[in-house]
Amino acid sequence: MLMNDVITGVDLLATAVFAISGALAAAQGRHDVLGFILFGTITGIGGGTLRDLLLGVDSIFWFTRTEYLWICMGASVATWFLAPLFDSISKVLLWADAVGLALFSVLGAVKAVQFGAPPIVAVGMGVMTATFGSMIRDTLLNKEPVLLGPEIYVTAAVLGAAAYTLLHSYTDWALPIAIALAFTLRACAIVFDLRLPKYGKPADE
Repeated sequence: MLMNDVITGVDLLATAVFAISGALAAAQGRHDVLGFILFGTITGIGGGTLRDLLLGVDSIFWFTRTEYLWICMGASVATWFLAPLFDSISKVLLWADAVGLALFSVLGAVKAVQFGAPPIVAVGMGVMTATFGSMIRDTLLNKEPVLLGPEIYVTAAVLGAAAYTLLHSYTDWALPIAIALAFTLRACAIVFDLRLPKYGKPADE
């Protein structure tokens, strides 16, 4: 029961963080407060919605637990008032997205494992949960999706989801370890501009 409470708490935190990142993206586009709520909610629940649809759960999580919607709306409205205080909205958005990525990549894997999904599926669910909401956000705002940026992004989600999937049977610390690994890799990618090698063959060959 205690672990379930921890997972629920982390899930609500992740939803709030991603909602903030969605609202910050709306701030960059100079949208009104309803735009903040729209993009905050899409980003906060988008990945989890896709996860639940693919796992075939009886009810999408926010259908029965409306606190997720309230958290998205509350975080978005708070961001509306607080965003002008930030010196660099883009920098805050980048780090909020990194935190959300780390949390949701692991939580997606957690739910998949709870539903008895094979390890490779659990990792895939973690990656999709962490990236789908931000992808919709960026697409609607006519921005290049952050997951297509040059720095390591999806790899950090893979690391977090894979770490939990591999460790959860061996240690009670699998959740925080996996989150820390995912965030550390993404943070290092941001700070040190870490990138995976790109395909180098000339296009005309």
